[in-house]
Amino acid sequence: MNNKKILVVDDEKLIGVWLAAHLKEEGYQIEIAETANAARECFANNAPDAVILDLKLPDGYGMELLAEFIESDPEVAIIMLSAHGDIGTAVEAVKLGAYHFLEKPPTLEVLVTTLGKGLEARSLKRTVSGLRKQAGWRFANVEVVGRSKEMKRVVELIGRVAASESSTVLIRGESGVGKEVVAQAIHAQSERADFPFLEVNCTALPEGLLESELFGHEKGSFTDAKERKRGLLELADRGTVLLDEIGDLPPSAQAKLLRFLETRKFKRVGGVQDISVDVRIIASTNRDLEEAIESGQFRNDLFYRLNVIPLIIPPLRDRPEDVRPLAEYFLDQFSVSMRRPRLRLSVETLPVLERYSWPGNVREVKNVIERALILGSGEEVKPEDLPEGLQPGARPIQVAVGFTLPPAGVNLQDLERDLLTQALERTRGNKTKAAALLNLSRDTLRYRLEKFGLG
Repeated sequence: MNNKKILVVDDEKLIGVWLAAHLKEEGYQIEIAETANAARECFANNAPDAVILDLKLPDGYGMELLAEFIESDPEVAIIMLSAHGDIGTAVEAVKLGAYHFLEKPPTLEVLVTTLGKGLEARSLKRTVSGLRKQAGWRFANVEVVGRSKEMKRVVELIGRVAASESSTVLIRGESGVGKEVVAQAIHAQSERADFPFLEVNCTALPEGLLESELFGHEKGSFTDAKERKRGLLELADRGTVLLDEIGDLPPSAQAKLLRFLETRKFKRVGGVQDISVDVRIIASTNRDLEEAIESGQFRNDLFYRLNVIPLIIPPLRDRPEDVRPLAEYFLDQFSVSMRRPRLRLSVETLPVLERYSWPGNVREVKNVIERALILGSGEEVKPEDLPEGLQPGARPIQVAVGFTLPPAGVNLQDLERDLLTQALERTRGNKTKAAALLNLSRDTLRYRLEKFGLG
């Protein structure tokens, strides 16, 4: 006996009794409701695993019940019945979340098969839902997704950093790894969460406008300054300001920002009066700031003021176990925004996603899933729905030659540690050159050195 609970909602008593008798023989627990109100009561009291729902009821409309039941339990399997074979209604029912739509009266074989598949789909949804709960962390309205030990470490740091209310944070990582999301999570977890979180991209604005955006300006301070403007630092008082791509901050703005970090005071462009605010600064970059310091493009003293709490987000290729939860998260997001039934990754698609190197990181995953939902069809995302570069055989993995796996195997962790040590020794500790030897970004090298205690 499978103990699954089925609610049969039909105002034709003979059909209800017929369905109940046969489904009990299949091992299901059956409850019958002949009206919409009775169905609501049964659903609320007994939480059925599946509902067989007639379209027309004496005191209501089956589509209304469908919407109510799905809202109450998004995983319930609902099979709609109609004597009219209305295709338009069937499509609408599936869009609203029905598992399937059958003409009335259905054949017993088709009904039992459809019900079984619907219950399997419910079980799968619950499993996936459980995995997602284990593979994400929510900070107020900000969600950080992943299940790798690297992301668990990042989330642990988010909690610690959020507790240090005013310390400046420098988030480093390749483009697309989610630096902005981590910054938002820090703000949402902190006591500043009720105050503004404002962001400025240091590469998006010319030097003069960037300073005006950050510090504000006085009327008449430049040609288009027709009135006084408050900058982001003023507007974000008691909140957080994210300086995205801080490595591209112009020299004059670097000097002003350094003064603000040291004194918590600044002057508007063209102004003479000091303004004091309580703002936490979070900076992010995908640039090698040490290299920028060596080339004279970034101030050494500003780097140390920003790097009070360093936080490195490793690239997605170093944490492939995060690919699946990220893909499923974006599947959910786009299914809702596009008003489409929830899709799932096919058995063949997941290995394709996990083998890919994701040079665009999380941002690329998001774009790939959005494209698959727009161009694909059916209930699954299949390999052919993916961009050409991801499809099997399109991008063979590059394997370095010259190393043969010994018969006894190797300890991969020891091998990685040894290669890192050799690279540092060969370059006499120059991390930029060591990263180039290993074909890694400097941030990735730094992360791996910390991982093995070689920093």
